[in-house]
Amino acid sequence: MRPQRQRLLDELLPRVAIPIADPPVPGGIDPAALFPGARDVWVEVGFGAGEHLIWHAERNPDIGFIGCEMFLNGIASLLRYVEERALPNVRLVTTDARGLLRSLTPNSVGRVFILFPDPWPKARHFKRRMIAPATLTQIARILRDGGELRFASDHPGYCRWALQHALAQPELEWTAETPSDWRGRPADWPETRYEQRAAAAGRASSFFTFVRRPRR
Repeated sequence: MRPQRQRLLDELLPRVAIPIADPPVPGGIDPAALFPGARDVWVEVGFGAGEHLIWHAERNPDIGFIGCEMFLNGIASLLRYVEERALPNVRLVTTDARGLLRSLTPNSVGRVFILFPDPWPKARHFKRRMIAPATLTQIARILRDGGELRFASDHPGYCRWALQHALAQPELEWTAETPSDWRGRPADWPETRYEQRAAAAGRASSFFTFVRRPRR
């Protein structure tokens, strides 16, 4: 392992990592306590190499960002960005993101990003997909009223699956009014390397935004 990468994993990761207990600690994890003074907290599930998360973190220094990723290469890549750009508003979770979603306190997050996750295309693996009823219930629980779940994929089957399950979640509302709302990437949604790969292979990507309905 390269010396710089090992140093980041040994020295920087322990300072920015969020330990996740299973079962969750009593009372849960309050994101606001992780980022004192931040006006909001956003979560990205499966940040890949980290470009999307870093793009937002640089442009929103008053927002705290929690990135979830289990693959070592992606973790090391994000740590390099954090160090090189001196970003104090980024924290990491290196275990399954479902544990984080269960641990965060209710009504505490402004956005959740799930961008180009593994589609698990074989039917026997559908249960491994990140978009699922139990996960959507947890996302709706932690989102603030008016908060957003942003999902993208280049896999048509997974897009249909995600839309079906999200529309079945009563706390979430799909914001699209015309096909252009989900066929085109919003201006504040930077292109990821996975979208670039899909385009190079001739696959169209879809971009869904779901809003958390007001609590009664």
